[in-house]
Amino acid sequence: MTQREMMADTGGHLNATAVQRRLAVAWLMLGIVALALAGIFAILLVVARVPGTEALFPTQDFFRVALIVHVDQSVLIWFLAFAGVLWSLAGRVSVQAARIAFVVAAAGCLLVAAAPFLGAGSPLLNNYVPVLDHPLFLVALGLFVIGILVHLVLSSARAAGAVNFDDPLLVGTLTAAVAALLAGISLVWTWVGLNPVWEGKAYYEYLFWGPGHILQFAYTQIMLVAWIWLARATGRPLPLSDSRLSALLVLGVLPLLAVPLIHGLYAPDSAQTRIAYTHLMQYGNAMAPVFIGLLLTMSLIRNRARRVSPEQRPAYRALIASLVLFAAGGLIGAAIAGVNTIIPAHYHGSIVGVTLALMGLTYHLLPEFGYGRAEGRMARWQAVVYAAGQLLHIAGLAASGAMGIQRKTAGAAQELGGLAKAFMGIMGLGGLLAVVGGILFVLVVLRALRQRTAYR
Repeated sequence: MTQREMMADTGGHLNATAVQRRLAVAWLMLGIVALALAGIFAILLVVARVPGTEALFPTQDFFRVALIVHVDQSVLIWFLAFAGVLWSLAGRVSVQAARIAFVVAAAGCLLVAAAPFLGAGSPLLNNYVPVLDHPLFLVALGLFVIGILVHLVLSSARAAGAVNFDDPLLVGTLTAAVAALLAGISLVWTWVGLNPVWEGKAYYEYLFWGPGHILQFAYTQIMLVAWIWLARATGRPLPLSDSRLSALLVLGVLPLLAVPLIHGLYAPDSAQTRIAYTHLMQYGNAMAPVFIGLLLTMSLIRNRARRVSPEQRPAYRALIASLVLFAAGGLIGAAIAGVNTIIPAHYHGSIVGVTLALMGLTYHLLPEFGYGRAEGRMARWQAVVYAAGQLLHIAGLAASGAMGIQRKTAGAAQELGGLAKAFMGIMGLGGLLAVVGGILFVLVVLRALRQRTAYR
């Protein structure tokens, strides 16, 4: 069996070994658990920001703790756990080592959610990986990172030797691994070189600034893999040869060649480092998704009259919703000026674009893994509800930001008035609708998991 056949054939069907499937399912379940935990904290988070709820949440610390756990579970852990699914399918590994890596990562995920109830406090809203400045929370994050990096190295090292440009799914999976591994190296490099005089929020801001920017490349690559896979599975392949698609995916991570230069030239706490990584993500991480996004749009338009089968509809709608949200996030990003809620509007659009792509690929993979299909009314409308809620959410945030509302505030600290209060109310309504969409996704997956079928 070739590496290409192990990943997926041109029709989108999986052809992996039983061990790879079991490992992939384990990582998928971990990602679903992370999303479910993020949803619980999202309910608390959104309610804390809706005007008129100040009496329910008298302190800012509650909002900040919920925000930190929500962000870490819904972005860092969910995205990397799903990347773990792709890495599992890409290369065969030692079963015992793979299990240990998974158990370590799973323990970290659960401990991140439990830490606030076990005494972890001191919320610090630094960018990319916000933390509770408490040993228990930091150990939890460390466990997850160690587990996923070990899994990455074990899986990708075996797959790298068989890579070829006729398999864009494998190329995209491995480029995501390169970006994630480079983020881990950057984290260690920054930690070693960071001036110990820094503490609190400033310390973690500098620590995660570079690695956080690099991780965005990994997230984008796994989204592009999902786009290509879903486009093929729904009969809408991109109008470009496999080798050229692979070249675009490699182009997506080529800017990361600048990472060693940035670390070598500048101190991790310097203004030059912050500017360099900002420009790296602004300009470097846009190339592959713009080109592939345009190709996907062309394919969707060309095949608009082609019938979508009922079993494909949930994944197809998730694919379209992902493209819309990711594009909206990118366009809003061009309007960023100052430190206001336009910033979270931008990254919520982009992040949810990634999430929707992974949700759609989950729907496609469940029957490939031997479980039931995502079907029924709830499955058909889940992506629509989730995307509509997030569009309202980011629209409210963007409009409020244009009126000067600052990010990372809640309740009375937002100093809302008149029209700004209305926009934040729209944000809250959209956020709650998005939470419903997230809950629907978990319910659809749980229903499919109860239906065991034969492997394809």
